[in-house]
Amino acid sequence: MKFRNLTAITALAVLASFSLSSFAGNQKALKGIEKAVAGDWRKPENKARDTQRHPVDALMFWGLEPGMTILELQPGGGWWTEILAPYAKANKGAFYVTAADISDPGISEGARKGRADFEAKYADEATYGKVNLVNWGKNAAPLPADKFDFVLAARVFHGWAGGEGEGENRVDANLANIYNSLKPGGVLAVEQHRGNPGQVPPVKEGYVTEQAVIDAATKAGFKLAGKSEINANPKDTKDHPFGVWTLPPTRQSSEDGKPVDPAFDRAKYDAIGESDRMTLRFVKPKK
Repeated sequence: MKFRNLTAITALAVLASFSLSSFAGNQKALKGIEKAVAGDWRKPENKARDTQRHPVDALMFWGLEPGMTILELQPGGGWWTEILAPYAKANKGAFYVTAADISDPGISEGARKGRADFEAKYADEATYGKVNLVNWGKNAAPLPADKFDFVLAARVFHGWAGGEGEGENRVDANLANIYNSLKPGGVLAVEQHRGNPGQVPPVKEGYVTEQAVIDAATKAGFKLAGKSEINANPKDTKDHPFGVWTLPPTRQSSEDGKPVDPAFDRAKYDAIGESDRMTLRFVKPKK
C-alpha cells in the first residue's frame, strides 16, 4: 500500500480502523486514483507539480472512493479536473464542476467565453466521461440538494473572502450552499494556502488561517474529520512581494496588469516551491 507521504500516525490510525472488506475497498480506490494520476492525457507541466501537490495521497486522505458523485469547485485551468473526471469515468462515478452562471445576464463576455473554453477542453468523453457544468455565482440557483458524495474546494477560500479584490465576502453563503448539496456523510475536501496562526487579517495576500477555515466550515454544520500535513511547506515564509502569487506556479514579478519584470530576482522564490497549504477533511454529519 502506497500511502507515500502520509504521516506514520495518520497511516496507522487509518489501518487500525479497517476491516478486511474496507481494506480491500481502500486498495481499489488507491489503484483507481494512481491510474488517473498516471494518465497520459495529463499535461506534462501538470504532472510535474505532483511532487508538490501530492494528488494520490491527498485524494486517499480525503476519502475518494469508486462510484462517488464528485463536484469540483471553481476548477480554474483544470489541474484537478484532469485527474477527477477520468477517475469518475473509470470507477462508475459522476463528475461535476462549477462554472460561470450563464443564466445571469450580468456576467461578462469573458466569463461566458471562459466557461465555453473549459467545456470544449474537456469534451472528449472517451477520456473524461461526461463533465457536467453547474452554474456558480452570487446570483446562481442553489446547487442541487443531497446530490454529491465528494466536494473539492482547492485554493478558493481567499477568493470567497474577497481576498482577490472580489468584494463581498461569500464564505458563509458558499459553505451553506455546499453543505446543502452534499449527501449526509459526504466529504468536503479542502486544499488552501495557509496563513500563519493569528495572521491579521485572517485572509491576506492569498493566505488564509487554518482556524478561519475550520471555524467557517463548523459554522456551516460540517464536522472536521481530519488534518494532514502532506502539503506543508516550512520554507514558505508568507511575506512575498506579490503575496502567494510570487511563488510557483504563478511566479508573479510585477504589479497586476504590468509586464513581467526581467530584473526581478526569482531565485529564492522558486527555491521555496509552491505554498504551504492546509489539507483538511470535513464531513456532513449523517442524520
